[in-house]
Amino acid sequence: MQTTQSTDGTEIAYERRGDGRPLVLLHGGMAPRAYWEPVVPHFEEFAAIIPQRPGFGTCLDDPSETSAEEVLTREAEYVRALVDDVDNDPVLLGHSFGALTAIESATDAAVEAVVAYEPAVLPDEFRAEADLADEMEALIERGDRRKAVKRYVEMVLHPDGIDDLDAWLAEWPVWPDCVDLAEEVVRMNRAVERYRLPDRLDVDAPTLVLAGTAGPGFLRDSARSVHDALPHSRLVEFDGVSHSGPAEAPATVASEVRAFLQRSE
Repeated sequence: MQTTQSTDGTEIAYERRGDGRPLVLLHGGMAPRAYWEPVVPHFEEFAAIIPQRPGFGTCLDDPSETSAEEVLTREAEYVRALVDDVDNDPVLLGHSFGALTAIESATDAAVEAVVAYEPAVLPDEFRAEADLADEMEALIERGDRRKAVKRYVEMVLHPDGIDDLDAWLAEWPVWPDCVDLAEEVVRMNRAVERYRLPDRLDVDAPTLVLAGTAGPGFLRDSARSVHDALPHSRLVEFDGVSHSGPAEAPATVASEVRAFLQRSE
């Protein structure tokens, strides 16, 4: 593992695998670094930079009262520190909240391109009724952290239901680590619920926005809205792929990323 520091002194640990153009992989709210294990082999010509994010606002004095902008600013700071620590301008590949962080970071970081898989942005009508952060926080306060994170899985990863969620979770390699991240997931959700997508995102780098047709409909709608707000963007939707697209269909995602980067050269 290598380390660097953000401007506020927060230490950021990351793993570097391979050689080539740097590719920074930003995991979402429910996943530790292990989320990218199925993905990295499909980007063997890149130098994969895999950070363990310091937490969704955990360095802030009172995360529960922190605005979405402050949480995202703190998240973006660590990404910019990574960008400064690698050779050459990297490609940022983010999933879910990591995708939103990648876009926010690219507003003033020197990056070659951004790839954002279903950025964690809520449509206005959905955001107005969103209360997942409060629901999860109440469960954690009652001592049921596992149920709190399970509720997130039900709402985001399997919104249409699943026959045996407990069996699915038992087979999910990152599940125990996800439970450990319960408080960070609450902070992330609160930031997402408060975030408002601007009419225009000030990102000069070419951006590829990805979505799957088998995930939550509101995230697919949001991906289209993010695409519309970006000045240099391409939108691609994968038929039959869920919100976990990068890990679920890594070869398909990697192929689209390569084609996009070739067009952008």
